[in-house]
Amino acid sequence: MDLAAFARLLAAGWTLIRADALIPRELDDVLPPGVRTLAGILRLFAGRQARQGRPGERLARSLQMLGPVAIKLGQVLSTRADIFGTVFATDLAHLKDALPPFPTAQARAEIERELGQSVDVLFPVFGEPVGAASLAQAHRATLADGREVAVKVLRPGIERRIADDSATLMMAAGLIEALIPPARRLEPSAFALTVIRSLQLELDMRFEAAGAAELAEVMNRDGWMRAPRVIWDGVAKRVLTLEWVEGLPLSDPATLEAPGLDRKAVADNLIRAFLAQALDHGVFHADLHEGNLFVVPPSGIVAVDFGIVGRLSPETRRYLAEILYGFLTRDYARVSKAHFDAGYVPAHHDPDAFAQALRAVGEPVFGRAASELSMGRLLSLLFEITALFDMRLRPELVLLQKTMVTVEGVARRLWPDHDLWAAADPVVRRWIARELSPVARMKDFAEEGLRALKAIARMVEDDATRPVVVAPVRESSGMTWLAAGALIAGLAFVLARLLG
Repeated sequence: MDLAAFARLLAAGWTLIRADALIPRELDDVLPPGVRTLAGILRLFAGRQARQGRPGERLARSLQMLGPVAIKLGQVLSTRADIFGTVFATDLAHLKDALPPFPTAQARAEIERELGQSVDVLFPVFGEPVGAASLAQAHRATLADGREVAVKVLRPGIERRIADDSATLMMAAGLIEALIPPARRLEPSAFALTVIRSLQLELDMRFEAAGAAELAEVMNRDGWMRAPRVIWDGVAKRVLTLEWVEGLPLSDPATLEAPGLDRKAVADNLIRAFLAQALDHGVFHADLHEGNLFVVPPSGIVAVDFGIVGRLSPETRRYLAEILYGFLTRDYARVSKAHFDAGYVPAHHDPDAFAQALRAVGEPVFGRAASELSMGRLLSLLFEITALFDMRLRPELVLLQKTMVTVEGVARRLWPDHDLWAAADPVVRRWIARELSPVARMKDFAEEGLRALKAIARMVEDDATRPVVVAPVRESSGMTWLAAGALIAGLAFVLARLLG
């Protein structure tokens, strides 16, 4: 056993006990008698903070004290409203990743070591930290050509801290699997590995630079949001340099009262930017909270911090198109079929029963004012229903849903009566027209037919290379008939799909 990791685990447990966040009192009614007794004993050691806030709020405060791996754990837990409930997940989503800055002299040393030049040469003006998180901090600086930039530098020794805390997290996951059999279905070790892998990616600024550059290209196609340009000469494993963002931070409450700011238009643009990224382009900024957003009156939005980028495959986007279109047209059988076709619901379940369950989610939505509808609430209901049918959520869908809930919250704080569905309408219409129109379907069927033809052609080619003893035939005639047969088969396949 790693004694150091075990000691860190005990220290983390003590922090959670002091905040009544390990076995919260709110769970007493559903706990077995033995566990309830244990929880009562542990609660004797709780501090004053144990009486402040909901369980999710207390856990968020505790995780924030425990450092970067714990903070990332909380952020990932906040994506699982299907397991922990919407309120608990929302409280965790408000985790603030903020720490005191480390000395500027250390930041300068890190930059010079990574970029191989003096900071005074690279950045004639290099200021004090303007923001500090658990992994890195940012400085405002000026390039030799006069351009203002933001220089992000990883904390010295952060890799060692992440490695130590990761070992502690894996030990905790192993103990949970060994001591709490019902929890095994949640795959604690796999969950811990997801958290650790995400942090490892964030420890290489080159990946974040690539994500920023890719998302900047995507955002520029629609104009609802933009990203700062990457200064590639200032990028290394532990250093990232971006153009300086001239805007007002949404994290500052005073921003909402800024002269000339059209809060409703900003909320509209935020919703449209996120949906266009995810649905039109298959890549999206997956951490769109207020701390990562700046506004430029009247309605411009600039996003920063590209450590978490979500991706959706064409197949997943098609699945989402079918789901959305089915709900919009109240065709629950279609929504059910899409789930089964995608393999998200095990085949042994009854599609009609699943469609009935989906109707229970969709029908309460219709006939209500748009300002009363919550994407988060709708997703929560969908989670509850799909859990009954053993639906295993795909990681990319969980990340999409988590970001959607975050974006909804930001939009509603900007404009409390915001109509999310009206804001999304132009993006969704464009998306459905492209994905589900007859022309799109014919194109898809043609591509499938072409793939079938290629597969047949490969079979023919394989057969042609096999040595066989046959009566001589005219090669051109044989190949012509084979090609004709392949063409007929492919066309028949396409026709069958069109008619079906």
